[in-house]
Amino acid sequence: MAQKKAIVRQLQGITFAAKSDSNHWVMMDGSPAFGGSSAGASPKELVLMGLGGCTASDVVSILNKKRAPVTNVEVRLTANVSDEHPQVFTDVHIEYVVFGDGVKAEDVERAIELSSTKYCAVSSMLRPAMEITHSWSIQPAITAATAPAEPAGAR
Repeated sequence: MAQKKAIVRQLQGITFAAKSDSNHWVMMDGSPAFGGSSAGASPKELVLMGLGGCTASDVVSILNKKRAPVTNVEVRLTANVSDEHPQVFTDVHIEYVVFGDGVKAEDVERAIELSSTKYCAVSSMLRPAMEITHSWSIQPAITAATAPAEPAGAR
């Protein structure tokens, strides 16, 4: 059985730097209301981003293997959080937006299915704790002239 390791170091207050086997540092922090300085994503936000990154990687890889004419993929996640502590995610909706001209709907559906049921380890870990739903759309190819300045909903 493989083993993964990570280290989390306190920098100040509840600002932490974390590094795992890939040897890349990630900042974590909380809002000033909880003693943080908003210097990084919260640990809970990183879980949501990890889910998005995991399934996006799968979908892109599968679509590339199918030689689908994909120019870009965006994964938009919406999570509901319980009101009571520990304020966990109760459910997550994943919206896949696949950009490309001539992308086949059945290829997108199959890539999402394989990610959801077989390949995305983060989804597999979270599914017993919450409902995970998804939707998808295919949009025209993005070019440098039509690319948004920042990902939609990232503000």
